[in-house]
Amino acid sequence: DAVIDVLVGKSRQAMQRTGLRRLVAAGGVCANLELRRRLEALAAEQNGSAYFPRPAFCTDNGAMIAYAGCCRLRAGQADDLAFRVRPRWPLEELPPLPALGDRG
Repeated sequence: DAVIDVLVGKSRQAMQRTGLRRLVAAGGVCANLELRRRLEALAAEQNGSAYFPRPAFCTDNGAMIAYAGCCRLRAGQADDLAFRVRPRWPLEELPPLPALGDRG
């Protein structure tokens, strides 16, 4: 329940700050039916819609990240291994979103 509360709260902030009304959630966490229910309620509360992949596609993101890393390495891309871990990244510190033609 605590994790769902945090995810719904951050999603609410994102929708309010961007003005966007379409909420798209993905990854393993979206297999959780209570999270889906709460995000759908949030979207409705914001006069919007929530979208989720079929449960069969809600698998562990680790495999997707590993595959993306493999593709980057094959393409000759690499980053310095010295980086700062940020387990919590406040929304107000994120760079602004690029302009979108359709903000609905």
